[in-house]
Amino acid sequence: MAAMPVARNGDVSIYYESIGDASDPPLLIINGLGSQCTNYRPEWCQMFVAEGLRVIRFDNRDVGLSTHFDDVAPDLTGVLGALSAGEPPPLAYTLADMATDAIAVLDALDLSTAHVMGLSMGGMITQHLAISHADRLRSITSVMSSTGDSDVGQASPEAAELMTSPSPVGRDGYIARTIKGLHTWGSPDWQDDERTATIAGEAYDRAFDPAGQARQYLAILCDGSRTAALGSVSLPALVMHGSADRLVDPSGGRRTAEAIPGARFELIEGMGHDYPPAVWPRWVELVTTHAHAADSAG
Repeated sequence: MAAMPVARNGDVSIYYESIGDASDPPLLIINGLGSQCTNYRPEWCQMFVAEGLRVIRFDNRDVGLSTHFDDVAPDLTGVLGALSAGEPPPLAYTLADMATDAIAVLDALDLSTAHVMGLSMGGMITQHLAISHADRLRSITSVMSSTGDSDVGQASPEAAELMTSPSPVGRDGYIARTIKGLHTWGSPDWQDDERTATIAGEAYDRAFDPAGQARQYLAILCDGSRTAALGSVSLPALVMHGSADRLVDPSGGRRTAEAIPGARFELIEGMGHDYPPAVWPRWVELVTTHAHAADSAG
């Protein structure tokens, strides 16, 4: 049996997959909160491959087949108390640490640079890469994300309540919560409960870890504003957001584009905080055109 492909970042192991021709420009894609790399469906990845990009997907730390920080219990009360007192919060890791995991994946594949696309929390990690590791990037695409500023990107009351409610119990509970979540913040005209149930079941069976998602959430909560730092980013930048996003308001995407000099903002009408097949053609067109233009510009 072939060894599972993993990148090493100190004591952290990051599971990754490479899809497409190794000679094509690489597109590293970074997941959102609690999301495993398998959420980037193979048929979607193949659409990028057909447009001349090599897709690299990976499990963030604390999800999927990457290292889980089981020895650190998520402590929301402790984190909030530390923030109020101006003290270092008790985190297992930061978003900046998660950005170095992405660099470890590039190193494992012997890639000096890559285009990077991140969704939601993955967009925040992409922003950290652009701020601190620009020499490893060809271009960035930040999707359905925000800058960490408290006045933009807010969730609707219903989305916020569901996101912070207790974790579901069991496989059926997880599937039901996933469906409810997408009906709360997903694309309203493109919901397919049967498809959602299938994908959620696969994710549960592969690696269900609500504590890992909670630790990722605390890293987001403590990251602060990235707006000032984004002002120094000189990479080709595309910012995408759905007009119907109720988990991260489109104002978060607009602020991101405003913060990065020369960034292009694209609002996808009808899209929520998800990526149904109906939006794939437009999404792939935007990202591949952006990446190839960046390569052509040198």
